Amino acid sequence: MDIPAKPWPTGLVEQPEPLVRRILAPNPSPYTYTGTQTYLVGVGDSVAVIDPGPDDPQHIAALQAAIGNAKIAAIMCTHTHRDHSPAARPLAELTGAPIVGCAPLVLDSNLPRSDEAFDRSYAPDRVLADGEQMTGPGWTLTAVATPGHTSNHLCYALEESGALFTGDHVMGWSTSVVVPPDGDMGDYMDSLAKLYAREDRVYYSAHGAPMTKPRQLVRGMIGHRRQRENQILRLLAEQAQTVEVMVPQMYKGLDPRLLGAAGMSVTAHLIDLERRGMAVRSGAVWQAN
Repeated sequence: MDIPAKPWPTGLVEQPEPLVRRILAPNPSPYTYTGTQTYLVGVGDSVAVIDPGPDDPQHIAALQAAIGNAKIAAIMCTHTHRDHSPAARPLAELTGAPIVGCAPLVLDSNLPRSDEAFDRSYAPDRVLADGEQMTGPGWTLTAVATPGHTSNHLCYALEESGALFTGDHVMGWSTSVVVPPDGDMGDYMDSLAKLYAREDRVYYSAHGAPMTKPRQLVRGMIGHRRQRENQILRLLAEQAQTVEVMVPQMYKGLDPRLLGAAGMSVTAHLIDLERRGMAVRSGAVWQAN
């Protein structure tokens, strides 16, 4: 999907519903759309900050202005890619707020990375397990473990309104990139099935517009991934192939800047197929099993 024309609401406070405000960070890119959206949950004296975003002085100042005199009950990160969590530490130092949410994760990989690198500065005061909650006056956020995009990814359910903050697991503008070795397609599909079984009213992701028909969207995402898997199996049935040869056949007309991300997703599918006994590899060459 193309990035919409400017102006974007960078630094401005938008309020999609009574308990939720969002502020767009100034970090647009082919992988972040118009930028990372930080959410403030709660009104009055105590709020939670979800995905504080990049360590950017302009964005941190915008967050402080929006929060005003309220206390930050928790700075909560969905995962630790560098467009999501680095502002947690300076915001905590400025306000004394605890960092609560996903587990820390540092990945040293010799694979080419096509998504944002991991945040090595992230150090939570408390890690939330699936189903654990943070609460404040009039709001309750429940952690929903959704590994796949990263192994430490969490979504957060706002119990009072039926909203789910989906980070990068389900986005409002594009499908999520799954990058091995930490990204896992099998986990990602299981997490999609987990969300499909829920009854959330709306999804707020870190990138893109709110999603008002979440179950319909997730059903389509599952179908899309199954189509990609079948496409891979058809190509491998024709002949043994490398990922580099497969990607142009599968993603015709793709923006060249996104070819690396597409290759990583194909690799994630192949690793999942290998685990299930449906594909095998010899060096860089894959074939049907």
